[in-house]
Amino acid sequence: MIPRRARLSVQSALARQAAVALTGPRQVGKTTLAHAIAADTPSIYLDLEASEDRAKLADPSAFLSRYEDRLVVLDEIHRIPELFPTLRGLIDRGRRHGRKTSRFLILGSASMDLLRQSGESLAGRIAYVEMGPLNVLETAPTSPDITTLWIRGGFPESYLASNDPGSLEWRKDFIRTYLERDVPLLGPRIPAETLERLWTMLAHEQAALLNASRLATSLMIGAQTVSRYIDLLVDLLLVRRLQPFHVNVGKRLVRSPKVFVRDSGIVHALLGIAGHDALSGHPVVGASWEGFAIENLIAAMNVRRQMKQLMILSAILKGSQLEVRFHPDAPVDTTLLAKLADQNRRTMRLTPSFQVIARIEAGDYEQLFAQLDGILQALAGCEKLENWPAAKVGQAVN
Repeated sequence: MIPRRARLSVQSALARQAAVALTGPRQVGKTTLAHAIAADTPSIYLDLEASEDRAKLADPSAFLSRYEDRLVVLDEIHRIPELFPTLRGLIDRGRRHGRKTSRFLILGSASMDLLRQSGESLAGRIAYVEMGPLNVLETAPTSPDITTLWIRGGFPESYLASNDPGSLEWRKDFIRTYLERDVPLLGPRIPAETLERLWTMLAHEQAALLNASRLATSLMIGAQTVSRYIDLLVDLLLVRRLQPFHVNVGKRLVRSPKVFVRDSGIVHALLGIAGHDALSGHPVVGASWEGFAIENLIAAMNVRRQMKQLMILSAILKGSQLEVRFHPDAPVDTTLLAKLADQNRRTMRLTPSFQVIARIEAGDYEQLFAQLDGILQALAGCEKLENWPAAKVGQAVN
Protein backbone atom coordinates (compact mmCIF):
# COMPACT_ATOMS: atom_id res chain seq x y z
CA MET A 1 0.00 0.00 0.00
CA ILE A 2 1.26 3.47 -0.88
CA PRO A 3 1.58 5.49 2.36
CA ARG A 4 -0.98 8.29 2.41
CA ARG A 5 -0.18 11.73 3.79
CA ALA A 6 -3.75 12.03 5.09
CA ARG A 7 -3.01 9.35 7.70
CA LEU A 8 -1.06 11.71 9.92
CA SER A 9 -3.80 14.33 9.62
CA VAL A 10 -6.49 11.82 10.64
CA GLN A 11 -4.47 10.48 13.56
CA SER A 12 -3.70 14.00 14.76
CA ALA A 13 -7.39 14.95 14.52
CA LEU A 14 -8.46 11.83 16.43
CA ALA A 15 -6.02 12.73 19.18
CA ARG A 16 -7.79 16.03 19.81
CA GLN A 17 -11.43 15.43 18.80
CA ALA A 18 -14.10 12.85 19.56
CA ALA A 19 -15.12 12.52 15.90
CA VAL A 20 -13.27 12.93 12.62
CA ALA A 21 -14.92 13.12 9.21
CA LEU A 22 -12.72 11.80 6.38
CA THR A 23 -14.22 12.96 3.10
CA GLY A 24 -13.21 12.49 -0.50
CA PRO A 25 -14.40 11.06 -3.82
CA ARG A 26 -15.16 7.38 -4.04
CA GLN A 27 -12.23 5.03 -4.63
CA VAL A 28 -9.50 7.37 -3.37
CA GLY A 29 -8.59 4.96 -0.56
CA LYS A 30 -10.60 6.23 2.42
CA THR A 31 -11.71 2.76 3.53
CA THR A 32 -8.21 1.32 3.13
CA LEU A 33 -6.78 4.13 5.22
CA ALA A 34 -9.49 3.72 7.86
CA HIS A 35 -8.72 0.00 8.17
CA ALA A 36 -5.01 0.78 8.55
CA ILE A 37 -5.72 3.30 11.32
CA ALA A 38 -8.22 0.98 13.02
CA ALA A 39 -5.67 -1.85 13.04
CA ASP A 40 -3.51 0.15 15.46
CA THR A 41 -6.22 0.55 18.10
CA PRO A 42 -9.24 -1.37 19.47
CA SER A 43 -11.97 -0.65 16.95
CA ILE A 44 -15.11 -1.76 15.17
CA TYR A 45 -15.90 -1.17 11.49
CA LEU A 46 -19.41 -0.68 10.09
CA ASP A 47 -20.10 -0.42 6.34
CA LEU A 48 -23.42 1.38 6.13
CA GLU A 49 -23.93 0.27 2.54
CA ALA A 50 -24.19 -3.31 3.83
CA SER A 51 -27.71 -4.21 4.98
CA GLU A 52 -26.43 -6.33 7.87
CA ASP A 53 -24.43 -3.42 9.29
CA ARG A 54 -27.35 -1.02 8.85
CA ALA A 55 -29.53 -3.53 10.72
CA LYS A 56 -27.15 -3.35 13.68
CA LEU A 57 -28.00 0.34 13.98
CA ALA A 58 -31.75 -0.17 14.26
CA ASP A 59 -31.21 1.12 17.80
CA PRO A 60 -27.95 3.07 17.27
CA SER A 61 -27.66 4.41 20.79
CA ALA A 62 -27.90 0.98 22.39
CA PHE A 63 -25.51 -0.64 19.91
CA LEU A 64 -22.82 2.04 19.87
CA SER A 65 -22.91 2.51 23.65
CA ARG A 66 -21.40 -0.96 23.98
CA TYR A 67 -18.26 0.26 22.18
CA GLU A 68 -17.51 3.40 24.15
CA ASP A 69 -13.95 2.15 24.70
CA ARG A 70 -13.28 1.56 20.98
CA LEU A 71 -12.85 3.59 17.84
CA VAL A 72 -16.01 3.17 15.73
CA VAL A 73 -15.49 3.51 11.97
CA LEU A 74 -18.68 4.44 10.11
CA ASP A 75 -18.23 4.05 6.35
CA GLU A 76 -20.60 5.74 3.85
CA ILE A 77 -22.30 7.78 6.56
CA HIS A 78 -24.55 9.50 4.01
CA ARG A 79 -26.69 6.34 3.97
CA ILE A 80 -27.92 7.11 7.52
CA PRO A 81 -27.73 10.91 7.95
CA GLU A 82 -30.15 10.77 10.88
CA LEU A 83 -27.36 9.11 12.87
CA PHE A 84 -25.64 12.43 13.66
CA PRO A 85 -27.88 13.51 16.56
CA THR A 86 -27.28 10.10 18.18
CA LEU A 87 -23.53 10.53 17.79
CA ARG A 88 -23.75 13.90 19.50
CA GLY A 89 -25.41 12.33 22.55
CA LEU A 90 -22.88 9.50 22.67
CA ILE A 91 -19.95 11.92 22.44
CA ASP A 92 -21.31 14.09 25.23
CA ARG A 93 -21.92 11.03 27.41
CA GLY A 94 -18.41 9.76 26.72
CA ARG A 95 -16.94 13.11 27.72
CA ARG A 96 -18.63 12.81 31.10
CA HIS A 97 -17.03 9.38 31.46
CA GLY A 98 -13.59 10.73 30.56
CA ARG A 99 -13.50 9.49 26.94
CA LYS A 100 -13.02 12.78 25.08
CA THR A 101 -11.17 11.76 21.91
CA SER A 102 -10.95 9.01 19.26
CA ARG A 103 -14.59 7.93 19.40
CA PHE A 104 -15.76 7.98 15.78
CA LEU A 105 -14.09 7.99 12.36
CA ILE A 106 -16.74 8.93 9.80
CA LEU A 107 -16.17 8.29 6.08
CA GLY A 108 -18.15 10.01 3.33
CA SER A 109 -17.92 10.26 -0.44
CA ALA A 110 -18.99 13.89 -0.62
CA SER A 111 -18.73 17.07 1.36
CA MET A 112 -22.24 18.26 0.64
CA ASP A 113 -24.76 16.56 2.96
CA LEU A 114 -22.06 15.18 5.24
CA LEU A 115 -20.68 18.57 6.22
CA ARG A 116 -24.15 20.09 6.50
CA GLN A 117 -25.50 17.33 8.71
CA SER A 118 -22.42 17.08 10.90
CA GLY A 119 -22.19 20.86 11.17
CA GLU A 120 -25.75 20.98 12.51
CA SER A 121 -25.30 18.22 15.05
CA LEU A 122 -21.61 17.88 15.93
CA ALA A 123 -20.40 21.48 16.13
CA GLY A 124 -17.33 21.59 18.36
CA ARG A 125 -17.14 17.81 18.45
CA ILE A 126 -15.79 16.96 14.99
CA ALA A 127 -12.73 17.65 12.85
CA TYR A 128 -12.59 17.38 9.06
CA VAL A 129 -9.91 15.83 6.85
CA GLU A 130 -10.22 15.83 3.07
CA MET A 131 -8.49 12.99 1.24
CA GLY A 132 -7.88 13.32 -2.46
CA PRO A 133 -6.34 11.04 -5.08
CA LEU A 134 -2.65 10.16 -4.94
CA ASN A 135 -0.28 13.08 -5.40
CA VAL A 136 3.35 13.52 -6.38
CA LEU A 137 4.68 13.40 -2.82
CA GLU A 138 2.96 10.06 -2.18
CA THR A 139 4.05 8.30 -5.37
CA ALA A 140 7.60 9.69 -5.64
CA PRO A 141 9.26 7.17 -3.27
CA THR A 142 8.18 4.25 -5.51
CA SER A 143 8.02 6.03 -8.88
CA PRO A 144 10.20 9.14 -9.34
CA ASP A 145 8.82 9.66 -12.88
CA ILE A 146 5.42 11.28 -12.42
CA THR A 147 4.30 10.90 -16.04
CA THR A 148 2.22 7.85 -15.11
CA LEU A 149 0.50 9.79 -12.31
CA TRP A 150 -0.30 12.62 -14.70
CA ILE A 151 -1.64 10.35 -17.46
CA ARG A 152 -3.62 7.92 -15.28
CA GLY A 153 -4.58 10.27 -12.46
CA GLY A 154 -4.39 9.64 -8.75
CA PHE A 155 -7.14 7.12 -8.09
CA PRO A 156 -5.17 4.14 -6.73
CA GLU A 157 -6.84 1.46 -8.90
CA SER A 158 -6.21 3.52 -12.02
CA TYR A 159 -2.65 4.48 -11.10
CA LEU A 160 -1.64 0.94 -10.13
CA ALA A 161 -3.23 -0.78 -13.15
CA SER A 162 -0.94 -3.15 -15.03
CA ASN A 163 -1.15 -1.15 -18.27
CA ASP A 164 -2.60 2.05 -19.74
CA PRO A 165 -5.61 0.40 -21.49
CA GLY A 166 -6.60 -1.28 -18.22
CA SER A 167 -6.29 2.01 -16.38
CA LEU A 168 -8.43 3.80 -18.97
CA GLU A 169 -11.16 1.15 -18.76
CA TRP A 170 -11.22 1.45 -14.95
CA ARG A 171 -11.68 5.21 -15.20
CA LYS A 172 -14.49 4.86 -17.76
CA ASP A 173 -16.25 2.38 -15.45
CA PHE A 174 -15.72 4.80 -12.55
CA ILE A 175 -17.35 7.65 -14.50
CA ARG A 176 -20.28 5.47 -15.53
CA THR A 177 -20.83 4.22 -11.98
CA TYR A 178 -20.65 7.72 -10.51
CA LEU A 179 -23.21 9.04 -12.98
CA GLU A 180 -25.67 6.15 -12.83
CA ARG A 181 -25.43 5.11 -9.17
CA ASP A 182 -23.56 7.49 -6.89
CA VAL A 183 -24.87 10.88 -8.04
CA PRO A 184 -28.53 9.86 -7.53
CA LEU A 185 -27.61 8.65 -4.01
CA LEU A 186 -25.63 11.73 -3.02
CA GLY A 187 -27.48 14.55 -4.70
CA PRO A 188 -30.70 15.63 -6.38
CA ARG A 189 -32.08 13.68 -9.30
CA ILE A 190 -30.15 14.77 -12.39
CA PRO A 191 -30.25 13.10 -15.83
CA ALA A 192 -27.03 11.07 -16.06
CA GLU A 193 -26.61 11.86 -19.77
CA THR A 194 -26.84 15.62 -19.18
CA LEU A 195 -24.35 15.50 -16.32
CA GLU A 196 -21.95 13.38 -18.40
CA ARG A 197 -22.11 15.89 -21.25
CA LEU A 198 -21.44 18.75 -18.83
CA TRP A 199 -18.54 16.87 -17.22
CA THR A 200 -17.07 16.18 -20.67
CA MET A 201 -17.47 19.81 -21.71
CA LEU A 202 -15.65 20.91 -18.56
CA ALA A 203 -12.84 18.50 -19.47
CA HIS A 204 -12.63 20.02 -22.97
CA GLU A 205 -12.42 23.45 -21.34
CA GLN A 206 -10.07 22.40 -18.55
CA ALA A 207 -8.57 25.45 -16.78
CA ALA A 208 -10.81 27.83 -18.74
CA LEU A 209 -12.85 30.68 -17.29
CA LEU A 210 -16.35 29.54 -16.44
CA ASN A 211 -18.99 30.69 -18.91
CA ALA A 212 -22.21 29.15 -17.63
CA SER A 213 -24.34 30.80 -20.33
CA ARG A 214 -22.37 29.22 -23.16
CA LEU A 215 -22.45 25.81 -21.48
CA ALA A 216 -26.19 26.19 -20.94
CA THR A 217 -26.76 26.97 -24.62
CA SER A 218 -24.86 23.84 -25.65
CA LEU A 219 -26.78 21.67 -23.18
CA MET A 220 -30.13 23.35 -23.93
CA ILE A 221 -30.78 24.08 -20.26
CA GLY A 222 -30.74 27.25 -18.17
CA ALA A 223 -27.58 28.95 -16.94
CA GLN A 224 -28.76 28.62 -13.34
CA THR A 225 -29.23 24.89 -13.88
CA VAL A 226 -25.66 24.62 -15.20
CA SER A 227 -24.38 26.45 -12.13
CA ARG A 228 -26.35 24.09 -9.89
CA TYR A 229 -24.92 21.04 -11.67
CA ILE A 230 -21.39 22.42 -11.32
CA ASP A 231 -22.08 23.06 -7.64
CA LEU A 232 -22.95 19.38 -7.32
CA LEU A 233 -19.71 18.28 -9.01
CA VAL A 234 -17.78 20.62 -6.71
CA ASP A 235 -19.55 19.18 -3.65
CA LEU A 236 -18.73 15.69 -4.87
CA LEU A 237 -15.05 16.77 -4.93
CA LEU A 238 -14.79 16.02 -8.65
CA VAL A 239 -14.47 19.60 -9.93
CA ARG A 240 -12.62 22.60 -8.49
CA ARG A 241 -13.52 26.25 -8.94
CA LEU A 242 -10.43 28.42 -8.56
CA GLN A 243 -11.70 31.87 -7.66
CA PRO A 244 -9.93 34.89 -9.16
CA PHE A 245 -7.82 37.11 -6.94
CA HIS A 246 -8.75 40.78 -6.91
CA VAL A 247 -8.19 43.50 -4.35
CA ASN A 248 -10.65 46.26 -5.20
CA VAL A 249 -13.99 44.89 -4.01
CA GLY A 250 -15.65 48.17 -4.94
CA LYS A 251 -15.44 47.43 -8.66
CA ARG A 252 -18.61 46.30 -10.36
CA LEU A 253 -16.71 43.94 -12.66
CA VAL A 254 -17.11 40.34 -11.49
CA ARG A 255 -14.35 38.01 -12.63
CA SER A 256 -15.27 34.46 -13.54
CA PRO A 257 -13.57 31.58 -11.75
CA LYS A 258 -11.48 28.98 -13.51
CA VAL A 259 -12.91 25.47 -13.54
CA PHE A 260 -10.81 22.31 -13.31
CA VAL A 261 -11.78 18.66 -13.40
CA ARG A 262 -9.70 17.79 -10.37
CA ASP A 263 -8.17 14.47 -11.43
CA SER A 264 -6.08 14.54 -14.61
CA GLY A 265 -6.82 10.87 -15.31
CA ILE A 266 -10.56 11.58 -15.31
CA VAL A 267 -9.96 14.46 -17.75
CA HIS A 268 -8.20 12.08 -20.11
CA ALA A 269 -10.88 9.38 -19.74
CA LEU A 270 -13.70 11.83 -20.48
CA LEU A 271 -11.86 12.88 -23.65
CA GLY A 272 -10.91 9.33 -24.66
CA ILE A 273 -7.16 9.95 -24.35
CA ALA A 274 -5.53 6.56 -23.85
CA GLY A 275 -1.89 7.40 -23.14
CA HIS A 276 1.00 9.82 -23.33
CA ASP A 277 1.33 9.68 -27.11
CA ALA A 278 -2.33 10.59 -27.64
CA LEU A 279 -2.15 13.33 -25.01
CA SER A 280 0.98 14.92 -26.47
CA GLY A 281 -0.86 15.80 -29.67
CA HIS A 282 -4.14 16.79 -28.06
CA PRO A 283 -5.14 20.46 -27.60
CA VAL A 284 -5.86 19.86 -23.90
CA VAL A 285 -2.27 18.89 -23.09
CA GLY A 286 -1.27 22.27 -21.61
CA ALA A 287 -4.48 22.70 -19.65
CA SER A 288 -4.24 19.13 -18.40
CA TRP A 289 -0.76 19.81 -17.04
CA GLU A 290 -1.93 23.08 -15.49
CA GLY A 291 -4.74 21.33 -13.61
CA PHE A 292 -2.41 18.54 -12.53
CA ALA A 293 0.12 21.02 -11.16
CA ILE A 294 -2.51 23.08 -9.33
CA GLU A 295 -4.08 20.03 -7.68
CA ASN A 296 -0.71 18.78 -6.47
CA LEU A 297 0.22 22.19 -5.08
CA ILE A 298 -3.07 22.38 -3.21
CA ALA A 299 -2.68 18.83 -1.91
CA ALA A 300 0.72 19.74 -0.51
CA MET A 301 -0.60 22.67 1.52
CA ASN A 302 -0.93 21.71 5.15
CA VAL A 303 -4.01 23.84 5.81
CA ARG A 304 -7.68 23.22 6.36
CA ARG A 305 -9.82 22.37 3.35
CA GLN A 306 -11.74 25.63 3.28
CA MET A 307 -8.50 27.64 3.34
CA LYS A 308 -6.82 25.95 0.38
CA GLN A 309 -8.74 28.00 -2.17
CA LEU A 310 -7.39 31.16 -0.55
CA MET A 311 -3.78 30.01 -0.66
CA ILE A 312 -3.56 30.02 -4.45
CA LEU A 313 -4.63 33.50 -5.48
CA SER A 314 -4.58 32.89 -9.21
CA ALA A 315 -3.24 30.53 -11.83
CA ILE A 316 -2.79 31.77 -15.39
CA LEU A 317 -1.23 29.99 -18.35
CA LYS A 318 0.70 32.65 -20.28
CA GLY A 319 2.14 31.19 -23.43
CA SER A 320 4.83 28.82 -22.21
CA GLN A 321 4.60 29.78 -18.55
CA LEU A 322 2.20 28.82 -15.81
CA GLU A 323 1.99 31.73 -13.41
CA VAL A 324 0.80 30.77 -9.95
CA ARG A 325 0.24 33.42 -7.31
CA PHE A 326 0.32 32.29 -3.70
CA HIS A 327 -0.79 33.94 -0.54
CA PRO A 328 2.35 34.94 1.42
CA ASP A 329 1.39 32.55 4.24
CA ALA A 330 0.85 29.56 1.96
CA PRO A 331 2.84 26.57 3.33
CA VAL A 332 4.02 25.20 -0.02
CA ASP A 333 6.15 22.05 0.05
CA THR A 334 9.49 22.77 -1.64
CA THR A 335 10.03 19.12 -2.58
CA LEU A 336 6.82 19.09 -4.57
CA LEU A 337 7.69 22.30 -6.40
CA ALA A 338 11.03 20.85 -7.47
CA LYS A 339 9.42 17.60 -8.67
CA LEU A 340 6.78 19.40 -10.73
CA ALA A 341 9.41 21.60 -12.29
CA ASP A 342 11.70 18.67 -13.07
CA GLN A 343 8.84 16.74 -14.66
CA ASN A 344 7.84 19.76 -16.69
CA ARG A 345 11.36 20.21 -18.03
CA ARG A 346 11.67 16.55 -19.03
CA THR A 347 8.31 15.86 -20.65
CA MET A 348 6.41 19.02 -21.51
CA ARG A 349 7.42 20.50 -24.83
CA LEU A 350 4.39 22.77 -25.01
CA THR A 351 5.19 24.46 -21.68
CA PRO A 352 8.99 24.29 -21.32
CA SER A 353 9.27 26.59 -18.30
CA PHE A 354 7.37 27.40 -15.17
CA GLN A 355 7.27 30.63 -13.25
CA VAL A 356 6.02 30.88 -9.70
CA ILE A 357 4.99 34.31 -8.49
CA ALA A 358 4.38 34.81 -4.80
CA ARG A 359 2.35 37.77 -3.74
CA ILE A 360 4.37 39.64 -1.13
CA GLU A 361 2.65 41.96 1.30
CA ALA A 362 3.50 45.64 0.93
CA GLY A 363 6.72 46.53 2.70
CA ASP A 364 8.02 42.96 2.70
CA TYR A 365 9.53 42.94 -0.78
CA GLU A 366 12.97 42.17 0.65
CA GLN A 367 11.71 38.67 1.56
CA LEU A 368 11.63 37.66 -2.03
CA PHE A 369 10.81 34.55 -3.95
CA ALA A 370 12.48 32.47 -6.59
CA GLN A 371 12.52 32.25 -10.35
CA LEU A 372 15.60 30.18 -11.19
CA ASP A 373 16.04 28.93 -14.74
CA GLY A 374 12.37 27.98 -15.07
CA ILE A 375 12.55 25.57 -12.11
CA LEU A 376 9.98 26.01 -9.37
CA GLN A 377 11.64 26.86 -6.09
CA ALA A 378 10.36 27.54 -2.63
CA LEU A 379 8.46 30.69 -1.93
CA ALA A 380 10.14 31.12 1.44
CA GLY A 381 12.92 29.45 3.37
CA CYS A 382 14.58 27.94 0.31
CA GLU A 383 18.36 27.83 0.11
CA LYS A 384 18.36 29.02 -3.52
CA LEU A 385 16.55 32.31 -3.24
CA GLU A 386 17.33 34.96 -5.81
CA ASN A 387 16.71 38.50 -4.61
CA TRP A 388 14.93 40.84 -6.97
CA PRO A 389 14.75 44.61 -6.56
CA ALA A 390 11.60 45.67 -4.75
CA ALA A 391 10.31 47.58 -7.77
CA LYS A 392 10.55 44.54 -9.99
CA VAL A 393 8.69 42.40 -7.48
CA GLY A 394 6.06 45.07 -7.17
CA GLN A 395 5.48 44.95 -10.92
CA ALA A 396 5.28 41.17 -10.87
CA VAL A 397 2.58 40.95 -8.23
CA ASN A 398 0.36 43.78 -9.47
